[in-house]
Amino acid sequence: MKTAESVSPMHPDKICDRISDAVLDACLEQDPKSRVAIETMGGHGIITITGELTTTANVDIREVAKSIVGDKYGIQVNVVKQSPCIANGVDTGGAGDQGIMIGYATDETPEMLPKELVLSRSLNKYIYVVHPYDGKTQITIDKDGYITTIVVSWQNIPASLLYNLVREWGADKPVTDNTVIHANPAGDWSIGGFEADTGLTGRKLAVDNYGPSIPIGGGCFSGKDPSKVDRSAAYMARRIAVDYLKGRHAKEVYVRLAYAIGYDKPVEATVIIDGKEEAIGGYDLSPNGIIEVLNLRQPIYKSTAEYGHFGNGFYWDK
Repeated sequence: MKTAESVSPMHPDKICDRISDAVLDACLEQDPKSRVAIETMGGHGIITITGELTTTANVDIREVAKSIVGDKYGIQVNVVKQSPCIANGVDTGGAGDQGIMIGYATDETPEMLPKELVLSRSLNKYIYVVHPYDGKTQITIDKDGYITTIVVSWQNIPASLLYNLVREWGADKPVTDNTVIHANPAGDWSIGGFEADTGLTGRKLAVDNYGPSIPIGGGCFSGKDPSKVDRSAAYMARRIAVDYLKGRHAKEVYVRLAYAIGYDKPVEATVIIDGKEEAIGGYDLSPNGIIEVLNLRQPIYKSTAEYGHFGNGFYWDK
């Protein structure tokens, strides 16, 4: 069996991701070479935005946050310039940090993502369109791809209505008479978002990547400009995985990239095609090369923070 979850854009962690990426986009709109590393934490009336920012852009960070959450929160901002020790390595074209990035693609869904993740995300979007509140979905499938269990917890929806929405969504999905639905299993709830829980940028890594069945490198994406290979190289790894999946007519492709801070070439560039490992060739895997190929200095990031960074039609998915 395999299980994956999805969270709505109004989940507190996702609100933080969205704020961090909205700040990034606001900077890139004015200065495409902005160096941005923004972290957001929110909860119980207060939002704290901190990190490093080196840019010529004139951005009101509080107003950017308000564009996401409105005026009902106190907003603290503590942002400084990027450390010169980090900048020295990036200025020469090197990676902004060490790290390992994983790319993945599979032929089991049109999105080239694991089926359990696609289904969980699909259900979440279905409910969110009519009820844009805090919520989570979770899907378990068996070895044949049939849904065995659906778990949905959603703010401001009675369990009976939530159950009906799940059944409507499942009309054309691989459900069976034995599929179990848990709708608000802990009871109906009306307190959600920052009123119920704290949120933090980068805390939904498996949701942002490929679900828990696929390994991840460990670095989060949101709030980081593309000089940070945590983000840009992960996007490139996905692009490579998609290229190999299509080019080799494969069933499943894994890509591993690894970097050392300040160096412009990866210390590892490996692709595993249907279980067979080989070195990656034919790509410029320097940070600047990745940025150019994927056109990553655009203000495109706020939407990536909503429903995952892969399988949503972004340039690195094609």
